[in-house]
Amino acid sequence: MIAALSLIPEAAWAQAPSNTERYYGWGPHMMDWGGGGYAMIFGPLFMILFLAVLVALAVVLARWLGGPWPGTYPPHQSPPARTPLDILKERFARGEIDKAEFEDRRRVLGE
Repeated sequence: MIAALSLIPEAAWAQAPSNTERYYGWGPHMMDWGGGGYAMIFGPLFMILFLAVLVALAVVLARWLGGPWPGTYPPHQSPPARTPLDILKERFARGEIDKAEFEDRRRVLGE
């Protein structure tokens, strides 16, 4: 009971306006500056925009550091095609044709 009685004066002091509330308008109507509260919608919008930019930067950084994905080529390039000479060299390396036939076919290809 003594503790409850000792808190009564502090409760009374908590209800009294302080000097700063009287001069600066702090208190329950602190955001009431004659309108303008509608602009608070921009806070969440800018937070969402900021997070979107952070995610986009993380994706771009990850793709840049990761290099090209396997099996993908830039749009202006096609996968490297094998030339007839490459096929001829592979056949010679596998032993399907001998040296004379390789030289003959290479001359026919003109390379």
